[in-house]
Amino acid sequence: MSTGSPLNTVTKDPKEYRLPTNVQPTHYDITVRTDLEKLTFDGFVTVHLHVNEDTSNIVFNTAHLELGELTLFSPALQRPEVRSASELTIDETQERASLHLSSTLPGGSKAQLKVSFVGELSDSMMGYYRAAWEHEGKTKHYSLTQFQPTAARHAFPCWDEPLLKATFSITLISRDNTVALSNMPAVAENKYDPNAEYKGGVISWLTSKLSAVPKTDGPWKITEFAMTPPMSTYVVAFANGPFVYLESSYKSPLSGATRPLRIYTTPDLIHQAQFALDVKRDVLPHYEQVFDIEYPLPKLDTFVVTDFDAGAMENWGLITGRTSAFLLDPKKSDVRAKKDVASTQSHEVAHMWFGNITTMKWWDNLYLNEGFASLMGEVIILDKIFPEWKVHAEFLSVHLNKALSLDAKLSSHPIEVDCPDANMINQIFDPLSYAKAASVLRMLSRYVGEEDFLKGVSLYLKEHRFGNTVTNDLWEGIGKATGVDISKVMGNWISKMGFPVVTVTETKDGVLVRQDRFLETGPAPPEHNETLWTIPLSLLTVSADGKANIDTKIILDSRETTISLDTSKPFKINAGTTGVYRVLYATERLDKIAEEAAKANSIFSLEDRMGLLMDAPALAQAGYVKTSSSLSLINKLREEKEYLVLKCLADSLEEVVSTWWEDVDVTEKLNAFSRKLFVPIVKRLGYDYPDCESVDDSLLRTRAVTVAALAGDNGTIEELKSRFSHFMKTADSSQIPADLERVVFRIAVKYGGRAEYDAVKAIAVKPSTPSTGIAAIIGMCATLSDELAEETFDHMLTKARDQDLVYMFYGFRVNDKYAKFSARKFRENFDVFVERSGLFGLAFPIKYSHDILSTKEDYEEIAKFFKTKDTSKFNMALQQTYDTILARAAWIQRSTADISEWLDSKAARE
Repeated sequence: MSTGSPLNTVTKDPKEYRLPTNVQPTHYDITVRTDLEKLTFDGFVTVHLHVNEDTSNIVFNTAHLELGELTLFSPALQRPEVRSASELTIDETQERASLHLSSTLPGGSKAQLKVSFVGELSDSMMGYYRAAWEHEGKTKHYSLTQFQPTAARHAFPCWDEPLLKATFSITLISRDNTVALSNMPAVAENKYDPNAEYKGGVISWLTSKLSAVPKTDGPWKITEFAMTPPMSTYVVAFANGPFVYLESSYKSPLSGATRPLRIYTTPDLIHQAQFALDVKRDVLPHYEQVFDIEYPLPKLDTFVVTDFDAGAMENWGLITGRTSAFLLDPKKSDVRAKKDVASTQSHEVAHMWFGNITTMKWWDNLYLNEGFASLMGEVIILDKIFPEWKVHAEFLSVHLNKALSLDAKLSSHPIEVDCPDANMINQIFDPLSYAKAASVLRMLSRYVGEEDFLKGVSLYLKEHRFGNTVTNDLWEGIGKATGVDISKVMGNWISKMGFPVVTVTETKDGVLVRQDRFLETGPAPPEHNETLWTIPLSLLTVSADGKANIDTKIILDSRETTISLDTSKPFKINAGTTGVYRVLYATERLDKIAEEAAKANSIFSLEDRMGLLMDAPALAQAGYVKTSSSLSLINKLREEKEYLVLKCLADSLEEVVSTWWEDVDVTEKLNAFSRKLFVPIVKRLGYDYPDCESVDDSLLRTRAVTVAALAGDNGTIEELKSRFSHFMKTADSSQIPADLERVVFRIAVKYGGRAEYDAVKAIAVKPSTPSTGIAAIIGMCATLSDELAEETFDHMLTKARDQDLVYMFYGFRVNDKYAKFSARKFRENFDVFVERSGLFGLAFPIKYSHDILSTKEDYEEIAKFFKTKDTSKFNMALQQTYDTILARAAWIQRSTADISEWLDSKAARE
């Protein structure tokens, strides 16, 4: 059964959702006063406008603000026009206000619009909002902004579209004992007496237009910041609170200039911020060298936040993000957390060029920001700092496979997708805009060569410095550097949803390769199989001396073609797993490839072996091959030594286990198979983490212990329980390595009682580090007690931070006993979660609470429920969840007998 595309939108006339172009802002003077005791803000903005055509109507964005008097000044008018807010025409759906003038502003003239406003510092995690922190046993607040994609209008009236760039001069008024931050450095800071008499200037306007502050309210100050370069509203930022900082600097390799770098947070957290600061310091010179463009601002700060909906945000000069994105305990941090912090910080620094210097014209080209930041920040640049992490190979499991899993659904969407309203914009911050875009760009880089690819990117950035772009601008830059018609190669990868499966059929003289759209439900019907992609096949063959030879220039741009090669020797399509597609071989050929891949000195690279293990379960789910063949491939590669291959092996097996989670007989046999593969690794590596060991061994130990424990290995379970028991008796956590916290907490709660649950809950409520807190939150959800499950969900509803809800839904998702309980409770409390949903709505809670379900009855039950709800803000995630459930149901129906037969076979027991 198909649920169709989630877009369900008829392309609208841009006039319906884009601001008119009759006037355009060139500069903003913004003054904001923040009252952290009353949790309110007020201020005014003067917008300098260029009038592009004769007009008597000015339309701008505003939402959730109480506007005061509006005054329009222009040399073209005999006198200023003054309006009250009640005279505006308000469009609440599009979040616009229209100011109707009694006179006409002539085209080519200038004007200034001054508007005062008042707003609430809500806990919405969007616009200008409040975050909470604990200080001396009391809850305190500070304020910050999150404007991407369309929430600058929640903080000040503006032209809130990426194309409408302007310069900004920001002034913040705050209590004297706080710190004020913004995109640029402060150029002046002075005491402010709100009750004194002032004549002229900013303060005079304040005293006449802003609400009075009682004389007993303590000292205030005014902080003025330097003017920004031209930039979009969504990267404007400011914050106010009791912040402290660590400081470093870097020297520009292009100019020799030294720039200060800081990382800010509250005093209780600052000791965990050094690593993120060091990463920022180390990556910046590499970005300048690769792009041949100096970072253009005089400083770059990072601000770590306790309440934050996204992971992090690339505000120009003031990066913001949640604690788990930037904080590490220097004395106890796990490798996973370290890699997450480094990749997040580097990703956001990449945006200083991709997104901030050069910005997409509209949100349909979001991938120009996010795909590049993912590829550059998390792979190309990060590899220069941490080569031991093998980030090029890890990209396959972190990004490529995630993208292909989502893009295999009929409810997918193109990388470049229509965004006719704000609801759609929020929903496309997904693996297609990030991971698939990065994967397609990586494929292009490998096809044309990374050096020339980066030269082209540099040309693109220089040509459009401080400007806005569309896809073809990027293709022109890379085309100039490579001499390749990039638009022809890349067109359908960007503009069409889906990706191909390349079927390899051996012939007398070589192979016949054919492309068809890949769908998780099986071979695509004709109406969904019209796209032909230009596919770099990257063919690996063996030379006469037995070495691998890779031809990166072979292209498949028709339905099928024949390639001459000697099939008596090993070969492989998609060498290095550089392409964004699956490869389907005949069973006999896959067996030969697996045998070669299992050799100690295989010609197939780390990335090749990972790709085989990622393709196997996807092809099995879609019915192209038997699921037993996927299990056989896993079995053949069980002696693998590389962590990343073993991770893919575990991921592939986990995909099967998590689909058959309600079939006790099958899962027990799958768990026995898992134990056979991973318990020997646990016995070899043990449970402790020596300082001198490799990153791969640390990560492999973590994964092996986790798989063995969750697969029910008694020895592993008892060891983990013992370590937690020691902690409960002594309050000494030294026997619980940071890398094993997640599995230790889950096992302690799962096999323990009230005492263990309360101990983990106490850690979740007051964690020593962000990663420990996440581990404990997930651990709470591992209970097997009805009473504790209800208590945990009540904690979600009444005490958990909004940003942590997704971790709790994930925790229930991986608890077989309460996965359906969690989905049901979500629906029962739907209105509560709607109220608490932040910038990105319910997309992740919907997926984590429901996409584990695997029967048609489950689908029908939730479809009936959501049919009565307004799903406009999460329709894409919902449709994708429907597709996931139905695909899993079909896989179970098709393959249960096949899996059971293989698990009972000699191969599984050997």
